[in-house]
Amino acid sequence: MRGKLIIIEGGDGSGKATQTAMLVERLAAEGRPVRSVSFPDYDSDSSALVKMYLRGDFGGDADGVNPYAASAFYAVDRFASYQTQWKSFLQDGGIVVADRYTTSNMLYQMIKIDDAAAQEAYLDWLWDFEFGKLGLPEPDMVVLLDVPLAVTERLMAGRTGKTGGRTGDIHEKNEGFLRKCHDAYDVLAKRYGWQRIACADGLAMRTPEAICDDVYEAVRALWK
Repeated sequence: MRGKLIIIEGGDGSGKATQTAMLVERLAAEGRPVRSVSFPDYDSDSSALVKMYLRGDFGGDADGVNPYAASAFYAVDRFASYQTQWKSFLQDGGIVVADRYTTSNMLYQMIKIDDAAAQEAYLDWLWDFEFGKLGLPEPDMVVLLDVPLAVTERLMAGRTGKTGGRTGDIHEKNEGFLRKCHDAYDVLAKRYGWQRIACADGLAMRTPEAICDDVYEAVRALWK
């Protein structure tokens, strides 16, 4: 019997890695078979094109690479991870908690498209490409770590890039891009029914433990 695929989604600095680890620990303590994965998989050769893209090798502007091409870079990385690392585990009933997934492609690439109808067409294409053509598993739940834009910008102000740049990848360096991402999360959460978890109280982040309690309560619905 197929297990559950849970996605932890959110903007940069929202605490995805922390909440992924905390949720896995909590589920494991209940005796559930669970493991985590993270995307992109920077330790794998399959992420080579992703790293080149984020580093700016194809152009210093995120809009310079069309959303379909950029999406293919990430999709291939996910395909390799699924086939070689966690396919059998999920199919045998395990719980996989993913720090980002196809959901991030939806977000970062759809905002390169201005026309609403073209955005819809892109999202439909991506869903069919990853879950239909590539055969990747659809998520059972997407948990969105919801952080106000002002808080995100403050958290990102001094962040260094994870891909080798001094001031961040080509997404992180573009403040307008970050604002568009924040607005697009609202669209995607409503379209796909994501579970939103408030991560800030005013302009202050809530404690990781308090956020995890809410994440855990949302995920428990999968077994009710």
